[in-house]
Amino acid sequence: MLIETLGSARDMGRLNQILGVLIRHGFGDSVRRLGLADRLERAGHALRWEHAADLAKLEPPVQLRLVLEELGPTFVKLGQILAGRADLFGPEYIAEFEKLHSNVPGLPLDDLRPQLREDLGGEPEAVFARFDTEPLAAASIAQVHRAQLHDGTEVVVKIRRPGIDRTIEADLRLMGRLAALAEAELPALKPYRPQQLVRELAQSLRRELDLASECRNAERIATNMAGLPWIVVPRVHWDFTRSRVNVQDFVQGIAGHELAQLDETGLDRTLLARRGAQAVLKQIVQDGLFHADPHPGNVFYLPDNRIAFIDFGMVGRLSARRREELLQLLMGLVERDPRTVADVLLDWAGDAHTANLSSLETEIETFVDQYHGAPLAELNLGQMLGDVTGILRGHQLGLPSDLALLIKAFITLEGMGRGLDPDFHMTSEALPLLKQVVRARYQPKAMATRAWKTLRRVLSVAEQLPDDVTRLLRNARRGKVHVGIDIAHLKRVGDQIDRAANRLAMALIIAALIVGSSIVMTVQGGPTLFGLPAFGFIGFASAFAGGLWLVRAIWRSSHGKDLGDD
Repeated sequence: MLIETLGSARDMGRLNQILGVLIRHGFGDSVRRLGLADRLERAGHALRWEHAADLAKLEPPVQLRLVLEELGPTFVKLGQILAGRADLFGPEYIAEFEKLHSNVPGLPLDDLRPQLREDLGGEPEAVFARFDTEPLAAASIAQVHRAQLHDGTEVVVKIRRPGIDRTIEADLRLMGRLAALAEAELPALKPYRPQQLVRELAQSLRRELDLASECRNAERIATNMAGLPWIVVPRVHWDFTRSRVNVQDFVQGIAGHELAQLDETGLDRTLLARRGAQAVLKQIVQDGLFHADPHPGNVFYLPDNRIAFIDFGMVGRLSARRREELLQLLMGLVERDPRTVADVLLDWAGDAHTANLSSLETEIETFVDQYHGAPLAELNLGQMLGDVTGILRGHQLGLPSDLALLIKAFITLEGMGRGLDPDFHMTSEALPLLKQVVRARYQPKAMATRAWKTLRRVLSVAEQLPDDVTRLLRNARRGKVHVGIDIAHLKRVGDQIDRAANRLAMALIIAALIVGSSIVMTVQGGPTLFGLPAFGFIGFASAFAGGLWLVRAIWRSSHGKDLGDD
């Protein structure tokens, strides 16, 4: 039965509650189209339909936010993730999702004692010199208490709510099955990728449940920020930190939303905006590990124009390849190069249908080209990123989750910067760093390192080819190989493959010349040319000439010219 596929008997009560909330908030039609309402009622589960008509008069974004709020912590977290998916939802939905917060009443200390005693090895009043019984803050997953160590250090103790992990796992189990059902039964929801969103939520929540993981993130970012002495990350006290509790230094400063106090204390708003931007840009562009939720509640301003970041439960990670792509995108936006922006976004939207590519590319190029000639100071980089994700949304294309998280952090950061200083411009801060990273990538040592890594990967693939070919032939003899070909112009495709193979061979030769010449350049003695080792000079010159040929061949091919002589 359909109901049985959604979970065991232990989940039926929660499923009934979820469906009841959906019905009351105007989503009864969707519930019926999924076939759930009638089946539950026949199974003896009562669904409350009263007040549904009144709530259905609200706008859909408001209805959805109310549903998430009423369903509790797992669904609130889902809404917070959706707030960063401007590539999937319009501005009216994003505005409602951003209203979601996890503030809930704190639990009495007596409810926490058994778990605290187990994790700390004793009563909190004995482990700490002072432990405040009233929570400093409380949220759906954890609550925070102030305390003092025996050496006088002021700290905060973050405690996970007892049993919250079981509640979240049950909700995730049901949400995964509902998402699969919704994708199958409601085609209109497919562009929103319900199953993928639930997977992202599960990954994020499970990391957030591990309070020790938050501390590891904090220490990694603190290490990366060591060159920026004005950035403060609270110190972790590992003697007291476990998966269900962590202890960090207490940060005494001006909260990010209390801007009026900055002027009273004489802090420099312009300098704070620049320093905050530099720190987060470094995290994103250079380090590949960044604070993914830099909203005002997680930022404090300290004396001497220092900035403290707290709460590293949600961080973003970017691979080296993603950082390279992001670098190209940001450079394209800052330098108003529409072709570069279009190329990167089309790569990111890898599931684009061929029929849409031309119109999507034209729309992106038109958008970026409108800024051609505009002064750098007039560019709102966060708004530009938001607009290009809106273009993708219009074509029902989504971004990879890591990039959606990054763009949300970027937009939040620029908003905070403008709140500090209305004349703040992210482009002015980003451009020097972007150019610095580009220069570093094209230094001889960095290029030689990348060439060597590429050559090693190619050689590794080449070593595996004989085994792969042998396996293919063996399967062919056994009749286990099935080949389907649907090519309109086979000869043309064959010619294209030949030319691509020629270019790949030339690229490998160039890489080998660069690596070999780099090694020769370090050897003393032997013949010289222009004061340089002759063989190394000749190798680099040959690589340069081969590179020019390769660039010319690729350029001519991209412009539709026949390269039969390749």
